[in-house]
Amino acid sequence: MNISLPRDPVLLAARLLLAALFVFMGWGKLTDYAGTVDYMASTGAPVPALSAGIAIIVELGIGLALVAGVLVTPLALALAAYTIVTAFIGHHYWTFTGMQRYDMWIHFYKNFSIAGGLLALAAAGPGRIAIGGKAK
Repeated sequence: MNISLPRDPVLLAARLLLAALFVFMGWGKLTDYAGTVDYMASTGAPVPALSAGIAIIVELGIGLALVAGVLVTPLALALAAYTIVTAFIGHHYWTFTGMQRYDMWIHFYKNFSIAGGLLALAAAGPGRIAIGGKAK
């Protein structure tokens, strides 16, 4: 079975779908900064106020850059690394029991799956439907 997808529209969809999570979460952190700092403290993140600021910049900033198709390869690689690191900081399932452990386990490995999508996007590039988009 040989299916051929239109490369550029699919890459645009991939960018939008991957970026949506980060843009929405970054915006939520920005609009409830105090709550974000409290959450960071509850996860054991280092220097919760600074961690919250970094999370907002990374999630909202890189998320919007991916939507626009700007610097997709290096930013997708950075966001993949960030997503793996945040799995260990925010979803440490091994410290929970019962259903909480299962819930955190899902979120932990969801982060790895998202990182995989970001790595694929980094390898494929932004496509032509992007600011400065080029064919690969």
